[in-house]
Amino acid sequence: MIYATLKTLHVLSIIIWVGGMAFTLFFLRPAVAALEPPLRVQLMHAVLRKFFKAVLPVSIITLATGLWMMAIFSSQATQSGVAVRMPWHWMVMAVLGLVMIAIFGHIRFVLFKRLHKALAEQAWSAGGAALASIRVWVRANLVLGVLVVVLAVAAGSL
Repeated sequence: MIYATLKTLHVLSIIIWVGGMAFTLFFLRPAVAALEPPLRVQLMHAVLRKFFKAVLPVSIITLATGLWMMAIFSSQATQSGVAVRMPWHWMVMAVLGLVMIAIFGHIRFVLFKRLHKALAEQAWSAGGAALASIRVWVRANLVLGVLVVVLAVAAGSL
């Protein structure tokens, strides 16, 4: 029961994180491109602020549930006396997840601060540049997130 709960929380947190990145890149950003720079920067700042407040706990939940499931697997294997190796795709997913968390940290605590500062100073071109940097890293994280999902589905982990 606990494993199923962990797996459910894990998958739901990934859906929120990866789905939010896809929504932002493919739907929100193109829609706000028609707005004037001041309004576009303000709107994207407000949306990203709310999204990042959600992604911070979601990324922690993803990490914690993933590690917990790995620990349960290892513990059960040890208790059974069977020499079982961690599935290779779990290790790849774990590494990619850690990379994604590091990228999110860079986006949230470095690039978003630049956007916030630009907004406070009403420096719209600097805000646009900050948004462009955020977009590049969100795109990279989205690619990694989709890769993790594809790997999980292909390996039968979902």
